[in-house]
Amino acid sequence: MRAWLYLIAAAIAGGIITTPALLVFVLFGGTVDDALFAALATLMIVSAIAVVTMRDIIRLAGIYAVLRAPILAATQVLVYVGAISVLILFAIMLTQDKIAPSKLVFQTQAAPAAVAAIVIAILVSIVALGTDWHASVDRARVATEALARMLFGEYVLPFEVVSVLLLAAVIGGVFIAKREDKPGERESGI
Repeated sequence: MRAWLYLIAAAIAGGIITTPALLVFVLFGGTVDDALFAALATLMIVSAIAVVTMRDIIRLAGIYAVLRAPILAATQVLVYVGAISVLILFAIMLTQDKIAPSKLVFQTQAAPAAVAAIVIAILVSIVALGTDWHASVDRARVATEALARMLFGEYVLPFEVVSVLLLAAVIGGVFIAKREDKPGERESGI
């Protein structure tokens, strides 16, 4: 039974990813490169939505590991343990006073955030439709290759040092957030 569920999920995911590619290729007369770009862009958008909506973000690293991409799995864990956890700790836990009301400020800003997201999506769509993508493909390829050579060549040690530093910041943030104030400590300024 479980295998059937995986097959159905794979078929749905394949349909979601290949539909824009087929639309670009068949209806808009695009090339194979354009169709591949549309499929990969759709995969990235669906993955980004999954990252934002999933409760346990580290599962994505497990998905990468199952797909035999251990470098992506390790990078996913490093990025989320480091950057996102530090952001969550310092932006939410450390800025709220322990005696403050339980309703957070960002919970009251859902409607303006939705409007801002829609406006940004419209602006990005207008810019994407007005861009000459064929002229920028070669420049992007050269820049990506140079960045990959630098990041995984001469800057691999600083990249790892930054990830360890972010992990240390997470541990420090958890320690500070979990520390309870002693009675009278807040009034005396200690």
